[in-house]
Amino acid sequence: MLSDGGAHYWGKYGAAGLLLVAPRGDGTAAVLLQHRAPWSHQGGTWGLPGGARDSDETPKQAAEREAHEEAGLSAGQFKVWDTKVTAEVSGRSGSYWTYTTVIAVASALLDTVPNRESAELRWVAVREVVDLPLHPGFAASWVDLRPVIEAIPLPIAPER
Repeated sequence: MLSDGGAHYWGKYGAAGLLLVAPRGDGTAAVLLQHRAPWSHQGGTWGLPGGARDSDETPKQAAEREAHEEAGLSAGQFKVWDTKVTAEVSGRSGSYWTYTTVIAVASALLDTVPNRESAELRWVAVREVVDLPLHPGFAASWVDLRPVIEAIPLPIAPER
């Protein structure tokens, strides 16, 4: 979609990403972040596994599909906690675009398998997220997402 200001947004039906939270060994929260491949849009930045929604998908379904494609995760490995529309854009010709962040919880730091869209996948302590070069859209939404993450009562991570 092309916004009124001329910026391009991916996904005719909007986009969604999965913000997956899990406890670290010390019980503090970590989030799964994707280091975007250099060739991708905003390559070299850190954000969420996610992407364009298909016409028949809810944001939750799109985020689950993208997490499977980009991180090798299945929906049965985590529980959706909440959804937040973290970006809204009016487009030319009356179109409207949204990015929905699907917040989910896993009981432990899950193993991941990156695809070609990822330079790396990493579990990052919540307090360290801002130390990374973040995707601009994720950086703008992190201010509102962090308090939600910090309020989630996490289970104690099992000993490995």
